[in-house]
Amino acid sequence: QVQLVESGGGLVQAGDSLRLSCAASGRTFSTYAMGWFRQAPGKEREFVARINWSGRNTYYADSVQGRFTISRDNAENTVYLQMNSLKPEDTAVYYCAASLAPYIRASDYAYWGQGTQVTVSS
Repeated sequence: QVQLVESGGGLVQAGDSLRLSCAASGRTFSTYAMGWFRQAPGKEREFVARINWSGRNTYYADSVQGRFTISRDNAENTVYLQMNSLKPEDTAVYYCAASLAPYIRASDYAYWGQGTQVTVSS
């Protein structure tokens, strides 16, 4: 089992950058694939990015490709989401999640953090 805690959200202006962090507990973090998802008010939770256990394989939603970068530090039990060129439509609560394989469906992820709010003003 793994517990996840996100941090790094905040209020920024369009074009700014933010880096989200997700700290994981437990000795088995390096065996999990990690994903970032987001949920805007009135919308379903959507996939943002995912990374495999080693960090060598990543995949992004089309909406963030080229602007966001997911990475992980297995020695620090942490996964990151670097968000550049932020847009107002990126406003959402961002969640990290852990899974045994690098899926893109939220339903395939067993463990979730509590979320961190990202608000991008125009």
